[in-house]
Amino acid sequence: MPQSTVWQKSSFSGGGDSSDCVEVAATQEALQLRESDEPDAVITATGAGLAALIRHLRP
Repeated sequence: MPQSTVWQKSSFSGGGDSSDCVEVAATQEALQLRESDEPDAVITATGAGLAALIRHLRP
């Protein structure tokens, strides 16, 4: 039986029930990211790949 994905809202997203938020979910294989206003568009990355992206994007 497939397990449902549990999404968590990023602490850097808009407050309350704002629609401008990034959500993340962890599976055994990878991390998944999506925007709450486009829930079907999911980006999949490894932990190392996501950490490298964040290091690259931080000023």
